[in-house]
Amino acid sequence: MPRALEHADGSWAWVVLLATLVTQGLTLGFPTCIGIFFMELQHDFQASNSETSWFPSILLAVLHTGGPLCSVLVEHFGCRVTVMLGGVLASLGMVAGSFSRTLGQLYLTAGFITGLGMCFSFQSSISVLGFYFVRRRALANALASAGVSLGITLWPLLSHYLLEDLGWRGTFLIFGGVFLHCCVCGAIMRPVATNMASDTKEGPLLPPKTPARGCLAACGHTIQRHLAFDVLRHNSGYCVYTLGVMWMTLGFPLPHVFLVPYAMRHGVDENRAALLISIIGLCNIFLRPLAGLVAGRPVFASHRKYLFSLAVLLNGLTNLVCAASASFPVLVGYCLVYSVSMSVIGALIFQVLMDIVPMERFPSALGLFSVLDGTSVLISPPLAGLLLDTTRNFSYVFYMSSFFLISAALFMGGSFYALQRKNGPGRQAKAGGAIAEATSECSLTLEGKDSSKKQQYPEIMYVTSV
Repeated sequence: MPRALEHADGSWAWVVLLATLVTQGLTLGFPTCIGIFFMELQHDFQASNSETSWFPSILLAVLHTGGPLCSVLVEHFGCRVTVMLGGVLASLGMVAGSFSRTLGQLYLTAGFITGLGMCFSFQSSISVLGFYFVRRRALANALASAGVSLGITLWPLLSHYLLEDLGWRGTFLIFGGVFLHCCVCGAIMRPVATNMASDTKEGPLLPPKTPARGCLAACGHTIQRHLAFDVLRHNSGYCVYTLGVMWMTLGFPLPHVFLVPYAMRHGVDENRAALLISIIGLCNIFLRPLAGLVAGRPVFASHRKYLFSLAVLLNGLTNLVCAASASFPVLVGYCLVYSVSMSVIGALIFQVLMDIVPMERFPSALGLFSVLDGTSVLISPPLAGLLLDTTRNFSYVFYMSSFFLISAALFMGGSFYALQRKNGPGRQAKAGGAIAEATSECSLTLEGKDSSKKQQYPEIMYVTSV
């Protein structure tokens, strides 16, 4: 009979790392290829740019905002089951989407259901790395993130190849089979056997006075655990960062959705237009780990938030170059420069959050952060599509993206500087000590479906990606 449990940092951990890398490539890499289908969907459904833009916006929004729900499933059923459930949902959504006769059906199937499935698979696979790796956890997360870049590179090429022969309906049907590989990756993620921590004795819980009050208390506890509204009220740095990233996200996803149709509208061949997104993904394979290593050096420890703001500013300025010309050589240069700022943003967005919020509150702070960020993702593409329908000029979409990114960068950089001057170096050092102390104390008892005993695991972090 095969072993049901594996040990952390063992040989099987590297197999799980490979499965996580594939899962990230399948899930997070997929939204970048949607722009290839934009004009086909618009023509088939006879829809406006704004109406067609709701499909990628719903997919991305659910992928971002499903983190708290995914965390609940992981706590009750374990990472293995949640990853496999996500693969099934993503597959069913794409298969059902291939038979859609209206855009509303496409929103529900390939948008909502597929996005929710990808969220479950991606975020559960990130959580399981924290169980399998202890000494090499930072290295494991850096290697796993390469899967996103591989997905961004390969998905557009595969999408264009299938679209030419099968159309968007046949391609979506094939994609349904591709997403089932998440189930294979999930099956590899067997529960981890860890040393049991000393049991903590707790007094008996008193029954609530009324069922209604007990239900409200349970709901309040769940919200406090997964959505840190108290941190938003009392932590000025978290408030500034959350608002800044929300504003930034109104412009950041737009090139991923509109770059391919923008190039095709200006006479760029379909093969070359699809290649643009792959260039961004290929550059990210090398640039994102490098950005993470550079930003992780001690010299940048207290300046990462300013480095992040600078990357957002560069990203916004880069979009102005894209709006100036649509020739293929200019777009290739745009993709190369865009990849630099995108890599830094992707490498730092959650590290900066860890620097701002104490680690014992990080999962709940990240839950609220991802939900608010997902709200901006939901609004951004349809808003740009409405602008495109009104002006009939793609350049205004990139001007809009630049406006949100540049203004967000200036807001975050200026606000962080003002807070640092207000708090002073003494309070900053004290806050850093509190965060370091909290990091060593974080743990969570998780009971998986595949294990009969409760085990002490590192605290689950549901993570989104850029």
